[in-house]
Amino acid sequence: MGDIILLKTNKMYAIGIDSGTQGTKVLIINFSGDVLGKGYAPHVSIEGLNPGESEQAPQVWLVALEKALADALKEARVDAKKVVCLGISGQQHGFVPLDKKGHPIRPAKLWNDTSSVKESEFLLNKMGGQKQYISKLGINLAVGYTASKILWLKRHEPENYDRLSTVLLPHNYLNYALTGEKHMEYGDASGTGLMDIRNLRWHREAVSAIDPDLYQHLPPLSHPSVPIGQIKKEFALRFGFDDILVSSGGGDNMMGAIGTGNVFPGVVTLSLGTSGTIYSFSDTPVFDSEGEIAAFCSSSGGWLPLLCTMNVTNTTEHLKTLLNKTNEELEACASTAPAGAKGLLFLPFLDGERVPALPSANGVFFGLNKDTFNSSYMARAVLEGTILNLGYGFARMKSLGIKPEEIRATGGGAGSRLWLQIVANIMQIPVMRLQEKEAAAFGAAIQSIWSYFIHTRGEPVPIKDLTDSMVKKEQEIVEPETKTFPQYEHLQERFNALWRKLWVL
Repeated sequence: MGDIILLKTNKMYAIGIDSGTQGTKVLIINFSGDVLGKGYAPHVSIEGLNPGESEQAPQVWLVALEKALADALKEARVDAKKVVCLGISGQQHGFVPLDKKGHPIRPAKLWNDTSSVKESEFLLNKMGGQKQYISKLGINLAVGYTASKILWLKRHEPENYDRLSTVLLPHNYLNYALTGEKHMEYGDASGTGLMDIRNLRWHREAVSAIDPDLYQHLPPLSHPSVPIGQIKKEFALRFGFDDILVSSGGGDNMMGAIGTGNVFPGVVTLSLGTSGTIYSFSDTPVFDSEGEIAAFCSSSGGWLPLLCTMNVTNTTEHLKTLLNKTNEELEACASTAPAGAKGLLFLPFLDGERVPALPSANGVFFGLNKDTFNSSYMARAVLEGTILNLGYGFARMKSLGIKPEEIRATGGGAGSRLWLQIVANIMQIPVMRLQEKEAAAFGAAIQSIWSYFIHTRGEPVPIKDLTDSMVKKEQEIVEPETKTFPQYEHLQERFNALWRKLWVL
């Protein structure tokens, strides 16, 4: 770690970019992990699409990246020539088809585009069904994964498919725009549904299920520590940079793992956003024969089993509107009801659900009576219901060998102290927040520093050394209240039994 101290003295800087669904965020950090500047620019999605379609023009990401980067540099007020590395986080599972000249053939289909349901079913059946797909690749094929989007293009826009030269994901496209290199790393590639996550290579049978010739249009794969290359001179000149190393980058969950220090076993990252995600680093592949836990690779080396639910802050947003309350008022309201809300259960399936797999389910209040039919009990039940829903999948993760020791919470819901206490009590694990909230952009910057040490300075610094130094926890740790364990264990059993009774035939 002596070189890290040296580089701190030399005042070198890194850029972390997170190109998400709604917009692009950019951080400028030093090698101590201090955030010196931030920038943001929104994305514009394409309107007037058919139901289930969600698309963006890749050019929108580039325009947003340049604006957000300019704003971050302006705020940071650092010498641009001392920026030495850059990393990019991007929304997972998107599909950016390029022609022979490297131009996008059409708008990118995003992670939340569900227009390829029939294509997903076709690929699963052609591979022998879900269990066979998981057995062969180590991962299930969810509707939103890239594989079904490629087949959709072949079926619905054959003239565009005939022009296909290279398949990229959103963050790969931005890497290509900055460096001219077409490439994928293991982490984001594992979310395409075409990668053998055991052997870390494209799965030829799965690729051929779409098209035997598709293999030649897939970019090479490499370990995430391997950089993409150097930034183009024209881009460097535009911002006053010298040579900048561009790291491999990765999907937003993979970069969020790095940005929360989730690069060794025992740490769990929990994101409480519109949807909810829980993921944890593993030294070995973690396979779920039922396909509920996504068996992704990490972007720090290793694997990243991940649980995703679809209903978290969307439920509280609806309740806030109904009760005409702010976040703070809703939390205060829920705080007046006791833990467990006297048995009132809320099934939060307003948008159906991914885990458990209940796409046609609805939200349910169960157990309303004269004591619980009021705003405070209902608010408490909503907060608890979202975590009980995550608790089902979390138990599944533990049954597959994950041994959690602490939870690091991010996302909008992490701003609620009560919600985090509910997490600690239901999961029975301490919960903490981190000083830097933009975990994906922060993780991208840290990954770029890791890559810089290895490939520019020739120093094989473990990424854990970097995250231990740079990822800073808030002082308060939300400890689980052991007295609530029996109560919440009973509620979890009732919660699981109720959704099975209502929707599982």
